Amino acid sequence: MDSWAGHEVPRLPGTAQPLALYDSARQTVAPSDPTGAATMYVCGITPYDATHLGHAATMITFDLVQRLWRDAGHPVTYVQNVTDIDDPLLERAARDGEDWVVLAMRETALFREDMESLRIIPPAHYVGAVESIPAIAERVTALLDAGAAYRLDDGTGDVYFDIAAAPRFGYESNLDRDRMLEFFAERGGDPDRAGKRDRLDPLLWRGVREGEPSWPGGVLGPGRPGWHIECASIALDLLGETIDVQGGGNDLVFPHHECSAAHAEALTGAAPFARHYVHAGMIGLDGEKMSKSRGNLVFVSRLRADRVDPMAVRLALLAGHYRSDRAWTDELLKVATERLARWREAATAPAGPSGDELLAGVRARLAEDLDTPGALALLDAWVEGTLTGTGADTGAPALFAATVDALLGIRL
Repeated sequence: MDSWAGHEVPRLPGTAQPLALYDSARQTVAPSDPTGAATMYVCGITPYDATHLGHAATMITFDLVQRLWRDAGHPVTYVQNVTDIDDPLLERAARDGEDWVVLAMRETALFREDMESLRIIPPAHYVGAVESIPAIAERVTALLDAGAAYRLDDGTGDVYFDIAAAPRFGYESNLDRDRMLEFFAERGGDPDRAGKRDRLDPLLWRGVREGEPSWPGGVLGPGRPGWHIECASIALDLLGETIDVQGGGNDLVFPHHECSAAHAEALTGAAPFARHYVHAGMIGLDGEKMSKSRGNLVFVSRLRADRVDPMAVRLALLAGHYRSDRAWTDELLKVATERLARWREAATAPAGPSGDELLAGVRARLAEDLDTPGALALLDAWVEGTLTGTGADTGAPALFAATVDALLGIRL
């Protein structure tokens, strides 16, 4: 599957600080110290609707991770998937009387446009679930052969993962069993499915059903993959047994990331699957999480159609810390639009306060778990000094512009 077009990222002078990130498993901020190429897998969209600001905030978060790694001199191998076959996609297509393939292709194309407009550095590998089905089926078969999975004895052909094969199950989310069951039921699981060994066992392979698309699964029989094994299989194929970051929104902590890590670890014996499990907060509107099920969405494409500068959208989402659940408001966008205008004015000034000191400060704030509010405060102070005629560093305005471009992805 094709990704979107990239852009040149400025190289900054001086030495970057190592990036520290909050790890959901350890529940603390810890250094991210990749060996060789940094590896990151971020869960992408299920393309049954347009990109909303919750998606955008998540993708911006991991774009910052990639930018900070690159600034520190690490090559980055970044993989993102597209779940282009799943129940929500089929349900939306049936509701609207549309071919599910056409729906998935259209919304994936729109997502690419939105990401390009927001200046998200594209992944090295942008991979669809459908194109990955042969490899996924092989991994489900391997789990069966290892005794880590089982078939239901009901003639459906459904295959489930046995969480007893993952003795550390729960380490990534740090949830008790009651909370796991609650989230499992809310987020696509089937705790009450008859015949399962454990109510938390997740689906690996869904046997063919009348009226549903299916693919050959070898010894599994025809069907289609479960959600969690999709991400585990793609990450293992393209990034190896252990990765630096597995990322997504905090609604993926459980069951998705917990289960995909359990699948990967059962397949390889290497643990933990990710050195950091990193999760972005939710974006809310009118007091509730922005989600397709609630219908309270602000779409990136709609803002673009209304001629809102995507850089203002990006700045608005950077105003809050990535791990915080936060609200989208008209006032937030207004402040970001005004900030962007002042930054652009300052970037054309003849001189300003020290550019080297500004760069060092911004690097330090972002290296501490992507402290964008702290970084924006430093940048605003520099802009204020520049616009009031403080400072005589003639190279500072250009370095300011390069800094916000390279580290924050904001084009002035």
